[in-house]
Amino acid sequence: MKTLLSRLSLNPKNDILSGLTVALALVPEAVAFAFIAGIDPLVGLYGAFMMGLVTAVFGGRPGMISGATGAMAVVMVYMIQQGNIVGDNLAEPIEHLGLYWLFITLLIVGIIQIAAGVFKLGKFVRLIPHPVMMGFVNGLAIVIFLSQLGLFKQTVDGTTSWLSGEALYIMLTLVTLTMAIMYFLPKLTTKIPAALAAIVIVACITIFGGLEVSTVGSFILDGGGEGLQGGLPQFQTEIFSLFYTLNGHWDLILSTAFLLAAVGLIESLMTLNLVDEITETRGSGNRECLAQGAANILNGLFGGMGGCAMIGQSIINVNSGGRGRLSGIVAAVALLCFVLFGSSVIEQIPIAALVGVMFMVVIGTFAWSSFRIINKIPRKDAFILITVSAVTVAEDLAIAVLVGVIIAALVFAWENATMIRARKSFKEDGTKVYEIWGPLFFGSIQNFNAKFDVNKDPENIEIDFIESRVSDHSGIEALENLVDKYLKKKKNIRLTHLSPECKTLLLKANPGFEKVIEASIDDPRYYVVTDLVDREV
Repeated sequence: MKTLLSRLSLNPKNDILSGLTVALALVPEAVAFAFIAGIDPLVGLYGAFMMGLVTAVFGGRPGMISGATGAMAVVMVYMIQQGNIVGDNLAEPIEHLGLYWLFITLLIVGIIQIAAGVFKLGKFVRLIPHPVMMGFVNGLAIVIFLSQLGLFKQTVDGTTSWLSGEALYIMLTLVTLTMAIMYFLPKLTTKIPAALAAIVIVACITIFGGLEVSTVGSFILDGGGEGLQGGLPQFQTEIFSLFYTLNGHWDLILSTAFLLAAVGLIESLMTLNLVDEITETRGSGNRECLAQGAANILNGLFGGMGGCAMIGQSIINVNSGGRGRLSGIVAAVALLCFVLFGSSVIEQIPIAALVGVMFMVVIGTFAWSSFRIINKIPRKDAFILITVSAVTVAEDLAIAVLVGVIIAALVFAWENATMIRARKSFKEDGTKVYEIWGPLFFGSIQNFNAKFDVNKDPENIEIDFIESRVSDHSGIEALENLVDKYLKKKKNIRLTHLSPECKTLLLKANPGFEKVIEASIDDPRYYVVTDLVDREV
């Protein structure tokens, strides 16, 4: 038992306490995202439990928390609505057909995500530029902050309005108290997670002080739910008999599945990257893809909402001392226990305490240093940072990251396209030498071609690639066309100091290149230490 525990955690006490803290924060989040998707709150809670447990045990990042997320909930809405419409119009109407469509879709999502892990696509998260990461973090902090503002509303007789008067003052006071406890308690002791202590203290004040405040229970009832009490997730045998209802709608199911898989993986891998930086360790993106996929398949089979990694809860966990797999396991199991046994207690937790915790997450997540460096970094990086932040708030986390990466890639391509140079000189025998400097790829082809004057060049031409490299097929095509132009003019051309990889690609594209590639000159820059050692031996 001790051996197993040591594999799951280096500090069991911290992991258990931080896991309980996260579980408390997961309840309103899972419920709120279920309401967004238009499904029963228990489906969201089951989804958070299954996502959290599977990824905690098998995921690529110990300490990272997964569950039902808003980013994926927004994608699900339209498909669920369409499914319900189809179900109502069948000869024998099927109630909540959209929910069953969701379970079927999650099976496909899981397969796609597992395939991403098998083909090791998780490593591409390492290619995300730092300005994109910083913009993503800032945008995420703003999104979390804005999502909490909705909890400053109340519903009376079916009408929702902003809190005012005494109710608003009580809410603000409790939020401020929660934040103050989280700020000052770690200065006194780090043995107790500050977030957990703040939630317990504020809950005791409201319960024993008889304060009329919004609680987890009232939040569920106001949203149309019937309460937190439920049983164990049930195997959804009926989904296999409902595939016939998808006839004519497979385009919607598949497009939604691919979008859910992409959103889930991007958000999860970005969260993994962020937690890596906080903990100064390194997780496995490919392993996380596999775990996310398996968890979503389990959600589809057992009636969960599905989901992905949750940045806010992951930061709460890590900052509370949860660094091992045990913290995620405790969070998931505790969440299920809340549903099975502790609903009456959890429903009494004031929403203000959870809002205060999330506000502290916002403060800790936002990269405040971006204000200090915005005038010191290159303008292109500043533009990318601001753009990603804005798109994250306006659209979606995954879209924001894709936009940022595309902009960064285009900027990089443009800058490298203008870097190619050609130094011109003549040998004693009259041969004109072009010494190429810079990468030859699709973006630099036009500038590369402009360096040569085929008609006026002498009979013998040499193009030296000692300080250049042909990077892609477009570069090979450009080089092939240039050589053809010289040969048509009956001129002799040689290509020297090509890298071995480039030679292979050129000869594969056109075996006739063997006549123009200089084979008698060795580039001393290609030698490595082992070559010299082997020669001496």
